[in-house]
Amino acid sequence: MHIYLFKTPNLSMTVLIVKNCAREGPGTLGEILENNGIEYRIVEIEHGEEIPDPTEHETLIVMGGPASANDTTKAMQQEIASTEQAVRAEVPYLGICLGMQALVKACGGRVIRNPIKEVGWKDLQGKRFSLELTPAGKKDPIFEGLETTLPIFHLHGETVEPTDDMQLLATGKHCRNQVVKVGKNAYGFQGHLELTATMLDTWLVEDDDLKQLSAEEVKRDHVALREEYESNSKKVFTNFLRTAGIL
Repeated sequence: MHIYLFKTPNLSMTVLIVKNCAREGPGTLGEILENNGIEYRIVEIEHGEEIPDPTEHETLIVMGGPASANDTTKAMQQEIASTEQAVRAEVPYLGICLGMQALVKACGGRVIRNPIKEVGWKDLQGKRFSLELTPAGKKDPIFEGLETTLPIFHLHGETVEPTDDMQLLATGKHCRNQVVKVGKNAYGFQGHLELTATMLDTWLVEDDDLKQLSAEEVKRDHVALREEYESNSKKVFTNFLRTAGIL
């Protein structure tokens, strides 16, 4: 477990980040935490590290990875249990990709195969993937200061079926349930808002689905969108940390 201390060490004052895969770290979210002097600790679940009690932390953030929330591995069972524990205790939660699917699964929804895999910036017709905010999304504080249509980078083959008491905050063309809210302070994003150029370079080399795309084209698309994309991601993450009472 890696602990990053930017203020007085106090476990009740840390942000707990669970990494499912070495290459899928906090990205722009980590930059915000560091720039604001916020203490956080990272659990490398892929390496067999145990997830500590999420109720002893200010918030729980679960990143993406190639596993499925339907897996019966010890690591995934632990992740689902920790997510459920956090939500029940109203510990602010943010899930990215697999972390979003773990949230829905832990709280009674289903994780199923999406009709298509969403990979990269564009669909098979060359149209950019985007989030469309729902009426609930337009009113939610996590999207304060953002447009109602946002570009999104994807890397997933599964989707979720939320329960009736979950709020759908954003939809997509090929995968309807893009951003889900559970209770008052648990959020799940299907897309990778945390993406940075360095992360993208690594993913293009290591991820089997991204290897099927033209790396040059994916990078060109990122260059064209980078300023807007990172601005949007930092607004969303800052809004989340504010709703969590951390900023």
